[in-house]
Amino acid sequence: MYILEITLKGTPAGLTIQKKEEGDATNAYQQVLSAMRSGSSDQLLEMTCDHQAGKKVAVFSSSICAVQMYEKTAGGASGRTPGFFALAE
Repeated sequence: MYILEITLKGTPAGLTIQKKEEGDATNAYQQVLSAMRSGSSDQLLEMTCDHQAGKKVAVFSSSICAVQMYEKTAGGASGRTPGFFALAE
């Protein structure tokens, strides 16, 4: 399972969708990047989640400030946390 996490401007919580296939996740990631690069404030992105049937999200590209994609590991407690930064002990 692959996680696509979108961070919105002025919002501490991110939006996440899950994709079963790496190719689907990569395509969604590229779609978000393309929308961010276009600079068009009225471009609406719509995405669906493979993990939760019926889960959909729509967001204006001008609201997005970051996007990341990572693989969800089996068991969930591999020590690898989502995000770009990790606290060292």
